[in-house]
Amino acid sequence: MTSLLSLLATGTAAALLSTAAAAQAPAADFPSRPVTIVTPFAAGSGPDAVLRLVSDKLGRLWNQRVLVDNKPGGGGFIAIEQARRAAPDGYTLLQLDSEHIAALPHLYKSRNFVPLEHFDPVASLFRTPFLVAVPTDSAWKNMADLVAAAKARPGQVSYGSWGVGSPGHLGGQQLEALTGTHMQHVPYREVSQLFANVGSGEVAWSFASLPSSQGIYKAGKLRYIAIAAPRRIPQMPDVPTMAEAGGPAGLEVNSFVSLLTPKGVPAAIRTKINADVAKVIADPEIRARFDTFAFEPLAWSPEEIGRNAEAKSKTYGELVRRGNISLE
Repeated sequence: MTSLLSLLATGTAAALLSTAAAAQAPAADFPSRPVTIVTPFAAGSGPDAVLRLVSDKLGRLWNQRVLVDNKPGGGGFIAIEQARRAAPDGYTLLQLDSEHIAALPHLYKSRNFVPLEHFDPVASLFRTPFLVAVPTDSAWKNMADLVAAAKARPGQVSYGSWGVGSPGHLGGQQLEALTGTHMQHVPYREVSQLFANVGSGEVAWSFASLPSSQGIYKAGKLRYIAIAAPRRIPQMPDVPTMAEAGGPAGLEVNSFVSLLTPKGVPAAIRTKINADVAKVIADPEIRARFDTFAFEPLAWSPEEIGRNAEAKSKTYGELVRRGNISLE
């Protein structure tokens, strides 16, 4: 009897070890063929430039090609739908920003599409802070001046953004909510045209990322009067924080970019992708490129990505309802 029990125990242990090995095998072998990262960002954009650098480093680490497939348009849904149709094996990843994840469900309510019900966050890349840009010859020296002007002329002070539902638009909505003001939103299709028009004074102000507005800034047509963040950034050390500039201290406007996989990818593969992306993000060459764009490197766990997306979703939901905003 003792011998039989011993054999059974040995057999059970062997089966368990075999199961564990099988579960680990996909991660150990991954990737054994090229990986594709689908992105809704256009070629040449800041997120695309970073993704291509990250993809190149991942390809070297994995000894496999990592391809970038740009599918801009449709509010991000073209890229999302392509990635959603892919097999859940880790060989198709999706790059999204926090607005794709957190704002789309509120902006396209009839679609009843919640990205994190169809995709799992797997790795974070970076976070973009936004500054407040005004024409160089603007009379406003700080946020207190901007808010005072908006209060004195309800509905007449204009601000531009790179589209309805963008961080620039929702950030403006949040500024209005925090200051009890009402301003005129002017959405643009082309980011370059937006900042050209801010520089010429056709719109009074706009939120701006450093890479998207630097051309006009270096031409001497823009000034930054605040950064919508709790800390100054080293790239623009003389630009005060929102609170330092006399604006609402609670106003933070930023966007974070992550990689996701279709639901169903084995946990071991997702864990490997997370660890390898974090390793790549720590590369000095990547860090130097991030510094150029004022992108903050992130090494969040999938759980942290989910928590940050949930917090943004709550904020965006309130702003979309307040402004009665819809893209349908």
